[in-house]
Amino acid sequence: MDRAELADFLRRRRAVLQPEDVGLHPGPRRRTPGLRREDVAALAGMSTDYYARLEQQRGPQPSESMLAAIARGLRLTQDERDHLFRLAGHTAPPSHRRSTHVSPTLLHVLDRLDTPAQVVDDLGRTLAQNPMAVALNGDHSRLTGHARSICFRWFTDPAERAGYPEEDRDHHARVFVAGLRAAAARTPEDPEVRELVDALHRQSPEFTVIWDEHDVSVRMNPAKRKIHPTVGPITLDCQQLACEGDGQYLLVYAAIPGSEDRDKLDLLRVIGDQRFTPAGA
Repeated sequence: MDRAELADFLRRRRAVLQPEDVGLHPGPRRRTPGLRREDVAALAGMSTDYYARLEQQRGPQPSESMLAAIARGLRLTQDERDHLFRLAGHTAPPSHRRSTHVSPTLLHVLDRLDTPAQVVDDLGRTLAQNPMAVALNGDHSRLTGHARSICFRWFTDPAERAGYPEEDRDHHARVFVAGLRAAAARTPEDPEVRELVDALHRQSPEFTVIWDEHDVSVRMNPAKRKIHPTVGPITLDCQQLACEGDGQYLLVYAAIPGSEDRDKLDLLRVIGDQRFTPAGA
């Protein structure tokens, strides 16, 4: 690990980013150009103290997951991300491996959407969310291991299903399994796929039953009905946009202007990811 070079690289990348580049409000005039350390830390989902130590050459060797989070926060390109890994003493992930790195261009689009949107991969793992998506779906940035996949959570955590009407749950289960089967067919030798599927077989007989049907053609209903803990039932149009070549998708949620669902989205924009008990509960 080259602490001096790592610290210099982080400082220089932070200095060339402006708040509006990452979806932040500029705020009052800043004394120095670029983002503040606390901005990068918040974008990467880590403490300001931890990030500051890296820039001050005092921090421990960051893990690969920490580096991936910093790369997203600093909007690094693939080459820059690989350079970051090498400076921190890690081998850069192989280019042919499924990547959790989200391109700066896609993050740029995500930052500018005023409706819930998030980037997911073909294993159902959330890679990036805008604030509206966090308000709608909860913050997925701190999930680790298999729990990062909605397919895994769906079959192992009852709380995941509680956010959807009961009559929709069987269809969602089949959509998630079909998506995972399709991913396994595209990359049959990928250990991440095998490990996720094996874990689901061990923990969910329901998953095994649906998996054994070999269905890869179940399509997601664009009208997504959710039960939000604060605003209650909400129906949104969900569009899935494929990102060519890297197994990633941009999910965008929208509501009809003037509808009750749009009013609920506007309320979510105000309250953010705070959770309140609905009136009368």
